[in-house]
Amino acid sequence: MLFQIPISLALLIDVTAASYAFYVGKALTADGSVMVGGTGEEVSSHWLEIFPARDYPPNATVEVGVTEDASMPGRRLNISQAAHTFRYLSMEYSDYEGFPAPLTNGGVNEKGVAVRDVWAQNKDELIAMTPNPQTGLQYSDLARVVMERANTAREGVEIIGRLIAEYGYADYGGNSHLVADADEGWVVWEMSGGERLWAAERLGADVVRVLYPGYIEDFPVDFANSSNYMGSPNIVSFAVEKGWWNPNGTEPFNIWKAYGTASGNYTARDGGYKYMSQAALENATLAMVPVTEQDLIARVRDYRIADDEAGYGQVVSLHPSMEPDLIRIWVAPTGSVTAPFNPWWLGVKSVPPEYGQHRYLTADTASTFLDPDFQYQEATDFAGRIFKQALYYTCSDPDAFLPIVQDMLHGFENASLADLSWVERSAELLVQNGQREDALDLLTFYAHTRAEKALGLGKTMVDALGAYIKLTGRFRSPSGSRINDPGLGAETVNCLVGWDPDQPAFSQTPSMGKTEL
Repeated sequence: MLFQIPISLALLIDVTAASYAFYVGKALTADGSVMVGGTGEEVSSHWLEIFPARDYPPNATVEVGVTEDASMPGRRLNISQAAHTFRYLSMEYSDYEGFPAPLTNGGVNEKGVAVRDVWAQNKDELIAMTPNPQTGLQYSDLARVVMERANTAREGVEIIGRLIAEYGYADYGGNSHLVADADEGWVVWEMSGGERLWAAERLGADVVRVLYPGYIEDFPVDFANSSNYMGSPNIVSFAVEKGWWNPNGTEPFNIWKAYGTASGNYTARDGGYKYMSQAALENATLAMVPVTEQDLIARVRDYRIADDEAGYGQVVSLHPSMEPDLIRIWVAPTGSVTAPFNPWWLGVKSVPPEYGQHRYLTADTASTFLDPDFQYQEATDFAGRIFKQALYYTCSDPDAFLPIVQDMLHGFENASLADLSWVERSAELLVQNGQREDALDLLTFYAHTRAEKALGLGKTMVDALGAYIKLTGRFRSPSGSRINDPGLGAETVNCLVGWDPDQPAFSQTPSMGKTEL
């Protein structure tokens, strides 16, 4: 049977809807690539978008920051736009904490730089210090400028630091980014408080790091002399000034202890997050070494962390000297526990309307009518909605339905994996022969075809599950009239199996049973 975790045990933190990220160093993967995976967790519509490279005139600007409607109010500002921005792929979404749309948690650009945005809550004292209104780039702005401007992961970190120093940082209580390329990864933690504080730690070839939230622990006070750390000039001195670290004591300077939240019963890596801690997820990933793309997809899909909050899933392998058009990223259109990962390439010319922006879960749709510009797109099916339906049916009886649904997802993804060799080899040969447009047409045709078949799979699952549930008398109507949960701290729809609510929260992981990944 499905056991429900009591709210008091399940959610011991202040932030319940936030992204997570996986980093696997190149020494730990089967093909020698750096792998990045994760998802976004926002109560919002999510859609796939490919942004072309662009050139801008001198003195061009871009608007960044937060508005007075944000959870921590701010004021928008214009910053200088780069003369040239790179092509990149991103899952966009329409709302988080009142921040203005469109928003992004990241994606991958044509230089092979991948970005993931992850919450990283700061201590209450820092949050209380934040100016009202606050100004500066917010988390989505930083993810976007890295994709638009960074040639390497290290350069991406430098861009974040430079822009915070010049314009400031606006946030909702602390945030982090995972920035990676084919050689290395970086965790960047941006702090609340209006003091333009940030710190960054390099992740090497033999490292697995899971961010939920983002964290950095021991940090050298002479970080400016190290190639493995970066930070704002005041990252150490401010902690000393506030009494958050004693330079004459015996403990090393630790970013988590100095700037992280002190609430709850958790540390940087353990306790208090979803149903698996970062440490547990890191260990589960290490147990898969050498890690393949299928392995990382399984970790992102793990139903102990992927539930109704998961807006999408992403997995990308970063190789040296990648042909930009052939940079491939796997994307699930909504929570991947019951949605397939489809392959997309940066050379794909367009996104099918079913995977583009729709009104389902888009901010303000309940109080506005459709803009006529979107009438054709809105008339199509929406992949995010279809696979949400599959999630709700599946999680009504995960013991019975989850193994069947995930077997279908695995079969579908395996068919895509079997095709990758000939698709990518053919496209590469076309590029080498000067037929780049033909290569892009091939990638677009294949990606659209698989996306269409995935949509068909989703409809089949929903129809079959719905028919079975209704014909066997399992369907039940709501017992109340409140369709939305009460907000922060409420349990969401999930597919946990075998969790024992009598055990102390987070002390054990649930049995994976028939659905072991």
